[in-house]
Amino acid sequence: MREALFLRQNQARWQQYETQPATNPDELAARFVALTDDLAYAQTFYPESPTTAYLNSLTGKLHQAIYKNKAEARGRFAQFWARELPLVVSRHHAVLGWSLAFFALCTALGALSAAYDDTFVRSILGDGYVNETLDNIRRGDPMAVYKREDETSMFLFITINNIRVALLTFAAGIAAGVGTGYLLFRNGLMLGAFQYFFYQQHVLKASVLTIWIHGTLEISSIVLAGGAGFVMARGLLFPGTYSRAESFRYAAREGGKLAMGLVPIFVLAGFLESFVTRHTEMPIEASLAIIGGSAAFILWYFGWYPWQLRKQGATLAETTPLPRS
Repeated sequence: MREALFLRQNQARWQQYETQPATNPDELAARFVALTDDLAYAQTFYPESPTTAYLNSLTGKLHQAIYKNKAEARGRFAQFWARELPLVVSRHHAVLGWSLAFFALCTALGALSAAYDDTFVRSILGDGYVNETLDNIRRGDPMAVYKREDETSMFLFITINNIRVALLTFAAGIAAGVGTGYLLFRNGLMLGAFQYFFYQQHVLKASVLTIWIHGTLEISSIVLAGGAGFVMARGLLFPGTYSRAESFRYAAREGGKLAMGLVPIFVLAGFLESFVTRHTEMPIEASLAIIGGSAAFILWYFGWYPWQLRKQGATLAETTPLPRS
């Protein structure tokens, strides 16, 4: 059945479910069963459609209405990390991919600007940081900047600041994605100029082995926060088959879950930057192990694992009885 016909046959009933409360528990249960059938059908034949997203949201509302007086199940916190957040990621892999591509482009632009303009690095990173790092390079310890503060104070400041930046990057998506794009653009320029500066000073290897101990998690999370902002912006700009307000609320919830899910990763990145990165004398093997482990976690939890969960869900949907066309 074509999606347009599917909508025509069922949209009035869905709107009734949304606007008119059920008169008794049996009717509420019947509505929930009918909606899960519709959702299974939509997931099978229109998996990326706004119709599927709408049905998923409406089914969730009825589920909450049924179980609103039921005590919160144990393990809710674990369930969020094990299934809920990865499924959010799986529904928006394309948007997150665009966020990564845009950030990579901005990073390349930052490096290119630093290569062709001798003043660019200072304008981006500041004279104080550049002068201090040049002094450290001359003394043979290019990463000494990470040793100048007390570990605990550094951890608290960096972690709070990174979480603030991530949440701001997400929230800026409310401006049709322009604010999120600007913050990703600025951070990408800084990263590109930053790494080119160390390349220019012939200490790129030392910088990579040190900075990316915490940077792998930190930069990945900033890109994901940008993706969360773009998810919210897409819901605002492209409401599809349901109202702009409903589309925006759904997208804001989805993006908000993703943004809040990054908080523990920023805490871990802040810990690594404050307590581990300062040990620039550590063996190369140890640095590579931390960097490689961090990259593997990001690729698994935000890439392979959500895809597997989504694939399992599609398989289950295919075995569910579908409504007749």
